[in-house]
Amino acid sequence: MVWKAILWTWPLYALGALYVVGPVLAWLMAGLAVLALYLGPAIRSDLRATGPVPAGVVVWALGMLVMLVALWAGHLNMGLGLKQTIKSSIGWAKGWALLALFPLAGAVLPISRALLVRAQCRLGLWTLCLAPVLLVAPYLGLPERLWTSPLRAVGGPGPEYFSVYLFTFDPASWTPRWQFYAPWSPFAALIGVTQVLFALEEPDRRWRAAGLAAGVLMILASKSRMGLVGLVACSIGPRLMPLVLQSWAWAGLAALTASLAITGTWLANALGSGVAAFKSARADSTRVRETLQRIAWERWKAEAPWFGHGTVQPGPHLVEYMPIGSHHTWYGLLFVKGAVGFVAFAVPLALQTLQALVDAARGPRGRLPLGLCMVLVLLSFGENIEIEAYLLWPSLLMLGIHARETALPGGPPAFPCAPASPAP
Repeated sequence: MVWKAILWTWPLYALGALYVVGPVLAWLMAGLAVLALYLGPAIRSDLRATGPVPAGVVVWALGMLVMLVALWAGHLNMGLGLKQTIKSSIGWAKGWALLALFPLAGAVLPISRALLVRAQCRLGLWTLCLAPVLLVAPYLGLPERLWTSPLRAVGGPGPEYFSVYLFTFDPASWTPRWQFYAPWSPFAALIGVTQVLFALEEPDRRWRAAGLAAGVLMILASKSRMGLVGLVACSIGPRLMPLVLQSWAWAGLAALTASLAITGTWLANALGSGVAAFKSARADSTRVRETLQRIAWERWKAEAPWFGHGTVQPGPHLVEYMPIGSHHTWYGLLFVKGAVGFVAFAVPLALQTLQALVDAARGPRGRLPLGLCMVLVLLSFGENIEIEAYLLWPSLLMLGIHARETALPGGPPAFPCAPASPAP
């Protein structure tokens, strides 16, 4: 199921079916994991549970259940009615629930990280083969959007989740940007970062090159500032973690800190100039995002501090009618689900990241999980994670696999990856 779902990403995108496949796959695999836990040795040998559910996955499950309770409380407090509550609960099942279901499947079912790594690299080859058509489309006068799938009838955040695009024009500069199989370009850039992280663990040079090339292409073609930051930070950061255990690294850090007494002012000015240039690269986007965050913050404090407003609400002309509670996971959580929802997501993510930090400091096994956690954190400051979980599921599955690896006595040897078989 995992192998085919990843390899068929582009055909499924052409059918406008990716938004449907993600949640369906999550609930099927989680149901299979529960069945494997219940039946134990009575189930088929190649489907047996690899062990009990790790504590980190249990925390994810509890957090997402609390998220559902916060949703119901917010709808009740705001008087949104039964129809809207049912609709939002279905949205939870297609969004927030996936952050618990895929780690559960990865932790319980016998899925190897090598399979995920090889499948991602093969998907990268698909992307490279289709890239020439996508890149020349705007210069040949081809349309931006090819069609919108009738699967839109199942419901979703918007028609872009069911539409097939060759490219889009940036309204600020009127230059083409590419989003590949994502609903918009910045999200495609972060998917490109995860593609790079998976490819870095591929032992075969040719497949590794395909995965790396596809990931970098997605980042550059999307023209996303967040993607460029993620490419550097999420790939290099985990590989520097073993230095935490080296005494010479601490001595060097102490010397560097002491030197800030001389260079601190210059460095602060340089960083300030860099941040200003970073924001001015897409000034309109930055202005809209900052205004949305300010409105969400003020209305959360004044109107619904504990359980939020239950759902996003239309924004004013000042933010180009963007919904209040969108474009930022943390401000969105405060506005929609209040402090309770904020904590329900923050605690599992913090524990997962801490586990990956410790494992990455001890050895190379933790590099990929830590990089993926960093992508989730980075993505949370620019997007709403819950409506993008349907494309992040290989990363979520990998976090479950890592939770299983660290829970086993001694942990299995997981790096470098053994070559994945051509079929599951």
